[in-house]
Amino acid sequence: MANGSRQAAWEFFRAELKRRREDAGFTQVELGTRVFVSGGYIGQFEQAIRKPQLDVAQRIDEALQTDGIFERMWRKLIKEQTYTEYFAHAAELERLATEICEYAPAVVPGLLQTREYAQAMFLAGNPLATDEYIEELIKGRLERTRVLKDATRPMYWVVLHETALRVPVGGPAVMAHQLDHIAAMMRQRKVLLQVLPISAGAHPAMGKMMKLMEFEDAPPTVYTEGVFSGSLLDEPALVKRIQASYDHIRAAALSWEASLPLIESAAEDYRQCASAT
Repeated sequence: MANGSRQAAWEFFRAELKRRREDAGFTQVELGTRVFVSGGYIGQFEQAIRKPQLDVAQRIDEALQTDGIFERMWRKLIKEQTYTEYFAHAAELERLATEICEYAPAVVPGLLQTREYAQAMFLAGNPLATDEYIEELIKGRLERTRVLKDATRPMYWVVLHETALRVPVGGPAVMAHQLDHIAAMMRQRKVLLQVLPISAGAHPAMGKMMKLMEFEDAPPTVYTEGVFSGSLLDEPALVKRIQASYDHIRAAALSWEASLPLIESAAEDYRQCASAT
């Protein structure tokens, strides 16, 4: 399904939700109470600003007695989108965020990846996949990076564990190019990036990727990811705890001024290694 057609389908989803809700005599707040989200969230669904998760679509069907229509539409739209089901909503929210704070414990975050690095990552995870499938995954990842090129781009703050600099994804030449790209993004002030050195030792959320997103007119949300799984968290107390963990990690990381030469030095080491082979 093309992007235009998919957007039109989501427009139908939101219009149908509004019509069915009003026919049932519910306000947005009343429907939100029945499906365990805020009335503001229902409003965002009805404006096609935000897309519901599957369990919310199912509860909407139950509350409005719509015989599964919203679940069926959700499954159709999510199945034909670029991203995996568990990451799809996080990708949508990246485009809406006013601020993104990310901790990457092992690999370069998707928003900063080069084509070659992304290709190496996808091939490692899909060793028997066709070239066409890998190319679709790469296109989806590179499409996400456009959010940092827009004039209205979010403030993007990354804490990158030093491990991500030392693991040679794709080989020395790929890593040299990847780290050069990160350094360029830092110098262009498109990302505020700090390296958490290996010498920092143990820290909160050790080994756990986290992405905190803030919005102009919605509560903050956290995305965390495991093996072929991901979770969006927006319960205020939990988000607050994760924010505190992120702040501890950020405080333990090197400053921007110290991180940039470390990245450039690692890039040069990879470049020399590539030229020697």
